[in-house]
Amino acid sequence: MYAVTGATGQLGRKVIARLRERLPSPEIVAIVRDPGKAADLGVASRAGDYADPAGLERALSGVSKLLLISSNAFGTRQAEHANVIAAAKRAGVGHIVYTSLLHAGQWTPGFARDHVETERAIRESGLAYTILRNGWYWENHTATLGLALGHGVLIGSAGEAPISWASRRDFADAAVAVLTGAGHDGQTYELAGDRAHTLAELAAEAADQSAEPVVYQNLTEAAHAAFYERAGLPPPIAAMLAEVEAQGVASGVLRDDSRTLSRLIGRPTQSLREAVTEALAG
Repeated sequence: MYAVTGATGQLGRKVIARLRERLPSPEIVAIVRDPGKAADLGVASRAGDYADPAGLERALSGVSKLLLISSNAFGTRQAEHANVIAAAKRAGVGHIVYTSLLHAGQWTPGFARDHVETERAIRESGLAYTILRNGWYWENHTATLGLALGHGVLIGSAGEAPISWASRRDFADAAVAVLTGAGHDGQTYELAGDRAHTLAELAAEAADQSAEPVVYQNLTEAAHAAFYERAGLPPPIAAMLAEVEAQGVASGVLRDDSRTLSRLIGRPTQSLREAVTEALAG
């Protein structure tokens, strides 16, 4: 039995779909807070909330391999991850795979601390494990290209830092390769796109494909946080997102030239041109 937490999220849905291409659907289970939202996944679902240890243990009964997709509840996710790890151990899960963060130990902002502590907890749990240190999704930035084209400006605070973007589909395929393959026990994989690009290059590609003028505008951390606030985000979230980009991404920590991801999935990762084409197609 293969289980995926957060299975109705954007990454989780892609993992479930890819697993169904390799495995019989009865061997796959979606662990979700609301099973009603998982009806279209094509697999059985079980209620499992990261904040409910007893419910997680029930949900993980009979599971041999578990993909723990990291929580997006930044204030509580370290404790939530600890709940999943403990429940997996009590339920007798054979192998846990965790979606961590590219170069997790090299980040200055506290954003990466939850991932580092979760990795430590997994290693100390006694469970067989694999750590997938995922880099940035193309979708983190291409999702706003339409807005950028409308205003002629793509904003950020990463400066000229290179980013080795890859698509959610690429990372989903890596998770499936590890879940269904052999030889990954005890491994920590740094996963990133085949080529690194800057936000200025992303803007230039969008301008080229759309035939509309758009350039990258680099903001200070404070100005970037203020922009997020004007967009409606709560001030603490706005400040955290700006800090992640200005103090983390801008340092170049999201560059990785190892091509470990493309080797795992057996094909090149999504290119800059492909990512922009997909985003502009809607």
